[in-house]
Amino acid sequence: MQPLKVGIGGFGAIGHAVAARLDQGIAGLELAAVSARDLEKADRRMAAFRAAVPVLPLGELADITDVVVECAPAAAFAEVARPAVEAGRIFVPSSVGALLSHADLIDRAEQTGARIIVPTGALIGLDAVRAAAEGTIETVTLVTRKPPGGLAGAPYLEENDISVGNLTEPLRVFAGSARDGAKGFPANVNVGAALSLAGIGPDRTRLEIWADPGVTRNVHRIEVEADSARFSMTIENIPSEENPRTGKITALSVIACLRGLVAPLKAGS
Repeated sequence: MQPLKVGIGGFGAIGHAVAARLDQGIAGLELAAVSARDLEKADRRMAAFRAAVPVLPLGELADITDVVVECAPAAAFAEVARPAVEAGRIFVPSSVGALLSHADLIDRAEQTGARIIVPTGALIGLDAVRAAAEGTIETVTLVTRKPPGGLAGAPYLEENDISVGNLTEPLRVFAGSARDGAKGFPANVNVGAALSLAGIGPDRTRLEIWADPGVTRNVHRIEVEADSARFSMTIENIPSEENPRTGKITALSVIACLRGLVAPLKAGS
């Protein structure tokens, strides 16, 4: 079988790590193109790869690939997502929160034959939540704690004049739905959007966000009440050196998702 050709939309902390792993070689997958808003910078970074691939504008990735991986800032989500869905490609978003604002793409994918596959990302236990959703889930709550610097600059903080500088104790900066959290913290809580899509939706999934000077990792705790099980899970992710708003495990999750597209054996639902 011919390998799946993969295009990476966004060449920052996540996109570069995913592209570099593909460049090293994964059976059944082939890095075909990368893209970024700053094409010249992306071209310079590509020089270190074993096999250079084209550096294209974001909207052109779907023209030459089978799989489009979105790793761009949330503001550029549609530039990557819409052409991929229109072309009937496999689309793997990392800015999952932005997908909530472009829910029409899900209906459009059904018409074009595209598939939207959301990777687990920096979270834990989406398999269990998906399984529980086959029955009845009563409540899903996600509590996120991040070092204050990882939340600085979020639109919700600026709109509500909330400062996270010079904190000496934890400060809850948001409590509400996963949908509202994704809007207010587009670079920080894609985990909440992914959790909501796996379970009971973005309006019923509850989210708390804390700026905590006592943590050095991005900490996410899920609590689920369902007719099949009650469970809670916690993960502590090491922030990326390049972008502290995301964890190192996020890029690895995307790589694992891509492997799952071609692997002869896949563990987990």
